[in-house]
Amino acid sequence: MVSMTGFGYAEKTGQDLSVSVEIKSCNNRFLEISVNLPPWLSSCEAKIREQISSCCGRGKVDVFIRIREHNVPVSININTKAARSYYDAIKELAKELSIKEKPTLLSILELDKSLTNSIFEIEKKRDEDRYWNEIEPLLNDAAISFCTEREREGKHTEEDILSNLGKIVSSLNNILNFVPVIENTLKENIKNRFEELLGNNIDENRILAETASLLIKYTISEEISRLASHLGEFTKEIENNKRPGKKLDFICQEINREINTIGSKSTLVEVNTEVVTMKEALENIREQLRNIE
Repeated sequence: MVSMTGFGYAEKTGQDLSVSVEIKSCNNRFLEISVNLPPWLSSCEAKIREQISSCCGRGKVDVFIRIREHNVPVSININTKAARSYYDAIKELAKELSIKEKPTLLSILELDKSLTNSIFEIEKKRDEDRYWNEIEPLLNDAAISFCTEREREGKHTEEDILSNLGKIVSSLNNILNFVPVIENTLKENIKNRFEELLGNNIDENRILAETASLLIKYTISEEISRLASHLGEFTKEIENNKRPGKKLDFICQEINREINTIGSKSTLVEVNTEVVTMKEALENIREQLRNIE
């Protein structure tokens, strides 16, 4: 089994570049991947999604790519038209206010900073392939750690599920021992009623016919057989399917239906006690299944 909850992290710090990759996930009905990375690396998103999809079947997965740059070369373009427009506007305003002071470079830059920052166009020179070459090995390391954590958590979950499944099997075996008791109790009850009404003039065939009629209504043999079959299918699915979550959830619905039917038909306190035990164990299983793929 593989849990839908996991965490993986890897980082590398160089002289001019620090990169970290963080992967974390939680429960979700389907696979939902969210990639958070600098906008100038958006072309790498498809590769990241492909990597995550290869190791996840379900769950909400968040991937964070964080990059810190040091001493990155930049190119600066000067928008002289914008600077001239600022200069003319300040000069015209000074004229209207009868101020003889001429616009200074500092006043122009301050105005540009408070408005659009359009005079200096700064562009960092980045090689996307170089960044991806730094990210890819860290992504692989974080993914391995992430998958290992999910498998470790899945193993613990599987152990808990099998433990609760064992409780259901044990209770079912106990109930199976009470099937003859249920049938004999029905027969004795019918015989006693006939004796109350007819005394010793009892038609044994009539008793058998009435017993057979009630057994059809109250016997739990078929439910026991179907429940045993569902439990076997449940175990087989765990053994043969690495990501059995959806199938097991469906099987649990069938198991729950048979347990409820046994409880509604039973007239013995001992059987009802076992039914309560099975329903509690099944609820624990269904709770754990919400966390596996």
